[in-house]
Amino acid sequence: MPEMARTAVVGAGPAGIYTAEALLKLGHRVDVLDRLSCPYGLLRYGVAPDHLKMKALEKTLRRILDRDGVRFFGEVTLGETITVDELRGHYDAIVYATGAADDRSLSIPGEDLPGSLSATRFVSWYSGHPDIASRDVALDAHTAVVVGAGNVALDVTRLLTKSAEQFHGTDMPDRVLDTLRASPITDVHLIARRGPAQAKFTTKELRELGELGNADVLVDPADLELDEHSEQLAEQDGGVRRNLDVLHEWAQRSPLDRERRIHLRFWRSPVRITGADRVEGVELGRNTPDGAGGIRAGGETEMLAAGLVLRSIGYRGRPLPGVPFDERTGTIPHCEGRVLRAGRVAPAEYTVGWAKRGPSGVIGTNKADARETVAALAEDWEHQTGRNRGDRPDLADTLAGRGHAAITWQGWLAIEAAERELGRRLGRGAVKITDPDQLRAVVRMVLR
Repeated sequence: MPEMARTAVVGAGPAGIYTAEALLKLGHRVDVLDRLSCPYGLLRYGVAPDHLKMKALEKTLRRILDRDGVRFFGEVTLGETITVDELRGHYDAIVYATGAADDRSLSIPGEDLPGSLSATRFVSWYSGHPDIASRDVALDAHTAVVVGAGNVALDVTRLLTKSAEQFHGTDMPDRVLDTLRASPITDVHLIARRGPAQAKFTTKELRELGELGNADVLVDPADLELDEHSEQLAEQDGGVRRNLDVLHEWAQRSPLDRERRIHLRFWRSPVRITGADRVEGVELGRNTPDGAGGIRAGGETEMLAAGLVLRSIGYRGRPLPGVPFDERTGTIPHCEGRVLRAGRVAPAEYTVGWAKRGPSGVIGTNKADARETVAALAEDWEHQTGRNRGDRPDLADTLAGRGHAAITWQGWLAIEAAERELGRRLGRGAVKITDPDQLRAVVRMVLR
């Protein structure tokens, strides 16, 4: 393999950074590009702020980006700042690690009413994502409905019911804390279309709901009755059994008349969202098991008054300019990480993470996934000659020549320091700066 090969990794989330680590072991110089000012992707802007142990993984990723041989370029957008064709002229290989930024739709009437939004947008808001942080999310209803049965749905439910004071030790923006503090929400209904044995949340996340000191968790024992297929799942899968044990325990509890209530409701699907000018309620259809892990519509419906609906039914990839995209799967078509163009392997183009496999797995999954893709890249290098050209332009020079002020690693370190200082002034730990103009101003002030 040629020494000091140059590789561009597009996307500075966990998948992209783990890929950079694997490439360093091959002797590559790696430039990690991201359209945002700050690195860490979904770990910074998607992991719940009160999950401090998971958030601490940023330290691991930080050490990788801080190594010799790696450069960070924030505010570099593929298709705008630089094109795929231009990247080919700068690098020996390109790895796309752009995740799955969009959300899936319920496709029901009323979904576009004010007060109905995706959990993706809501998570971005409370995580201080610059795309959404400046917009207000109204939490002025007494009853909220969360549609979904995964960990993100549990995160959203927990956040709506926790007191704002419980987030004081996190990096949650003050603006979000103020909105949570003023929220009149008393009841949150988590709606799952299938049964408890088919739920995708983990037991650890589920138990966190029962540890909230200000909320009762209510479960109807009838919802926990299992068909034969669900009983088999419970026998074969320890996670399913543990979830069922927790749910049965809650179903037997007597409410303690706490200020807020979480209602876990299985075997129901939203049929339509009602309201004139904003969300006023949700019509739910009752489902029955089909015996194979799926559902049948039971025909019964009920109306649930609510002023806020958050759908949490999955993420979906977003097409990149100049990069193949499979609309059916929402991923970049590939073979073992090698990008496919018109069904054929594209030379020196690769993909990792959710852009490669779809929204599945946990953060640690990206490490093995990155190794698979980099192994394919290394194998391809064994059959390539003459690709390590010495006359290629450097991305930093190209961007500077265009007058584009990308955020470098030193710029990110300046943002880190400014967030620590903001938290100090607020009597907290580091607190996110969310405004893109303010982030740029911090960098200009420190690095001028």
